[in-house]
Amino acid sequence: MKVVVLGGSGLQGRAALQDLGNNEDVKKVICADVSFEDLDSFSRHLNMEKIEKREVDATSAEELEILFAEDIDIVIDLLPKQFNDFIAKVAIKTEVPLVNCSYANGLSDEVFEKAKEKGVSIVPESGLDPGIDLVLCGYGVNQLDEVHEMYSYCGGVPEANAADNILKYKISWNLDSILMSYKRPSVMKQNGEIVDIPAKEQHNKEWINDITVSGIQGLESIPNGDAMSFAETLGIDYEVINMERRSIRWSGHAQVLRDIKELGLLETVPVEGIEDHITPYEFMKKHLEPRLQYKKDEKDLVLMKNIIRGKKNGQSQEIIYEMLDKRDSHTGLFAMNRTVGYTASIVAQMVANGTITKKGVLSPTTDIPHRLFIDEINKRGITIKETKRQLNKSFA
Repeated sequence: MKVVVLGGSGLQGRAALQDLGNNEDVKKVICADVSFEDLDSFSRHLNMEKIEKREVDATSAEELEILFAEDIDIVIDLLPKQFNDFIAKVAIKTEVPLVNCSYANGLSDEVFEKAKEKGVSIVPESGLDPGIDLVLCGYGVNQLDEVHEMYSYCGGVPEANAADNILKYKISWNLDSILMSYKRPSVMKQNGEIVDIPAKEQHNKEWINDITVSGIQGLESIPNGDAMSFAETLGIDYEVINMERRSIRWSGHAQVLRDIKELGLLETVPVEGIEDHITPYEFMKKHLEPRLQYKKDEKDLVLMKNIIRGKKNGQSQEIIYEMLDKRDSHTGLFAMNRTVGYTASIVAQMVANGTITKKGVLSPTTDIPHRLFIDEINKRGITIKETKRQLNKSFA
């Protein structure tokens, strides 16, 4: 198996390289990037005998086509999301399957049409969220005849002793993406009614719920994005009565964000009277980024909880999936890097070895073998716990 990892020097990329190098079926991995300093400093944790460093301009279709034409079995795209559609088009043109970790709605209609027409497998949403959450919720839906309630929670937070700032948050992913997610509206369904939550209100007290995940208390959940789009992907949008997607943070985070929003510090209009037309948002991002970094001895946590309720053979049933992962002290990889990079690697290997054979743009909800994926991620020390129980409750 010969694999290209675009953005392989990044944190998620290094996790993917590590996982690929541990598989004896993977004979060669091309780490394609523009710089390799971070990769070199991490090399002691990698099987460098299999890894070739290749400097590639990801904006050049010609360079990518030449690379993909080298008898490549699968491409893993871990570049920023703005590259996804362009990379997918090159993959389709060269008839090489591809996996990425971004939302499928970032791909154009042309990618959907051409991938199916040319018989190329494109698997977006193969990270943490979206990714593992979709696999688990898809598995839960698959086990029930009817789904009436679904609550999907996910978040990356510092371990309790590292949550030492007013936000109780540090950066294990991308601060710009995090702040932008706080600026988008949310949609959920409660008691059969669609509820729209404007971005400016999503951190208000009435939308914040306490949650316990894998025995960890002192957490809160915040509305996150369009839960009904998630329900549509799962095929339950008409039957589901309660549907929510939420981010997990330490309790108190929402209060600070609420104050930040009220002060206008996430606004993207330049402040009059300040040189260089700096916006409050730009200032916030630049100011916070160096102050929210993890120390070498600090760990992050990735927490996920999915609750699915419905009926099986006429009996009300509840299925709960819980996942907890921590930073690896030995390699330094954050839990966020592991859960994203390992997932992309697992899915890529499934496509390349013929476990996944379907063509076109695929979805983790239906096209990734649920049970096999759970077994594979568990092997990597990322434990997913499944709990099932019968309920006396009768759904409306």
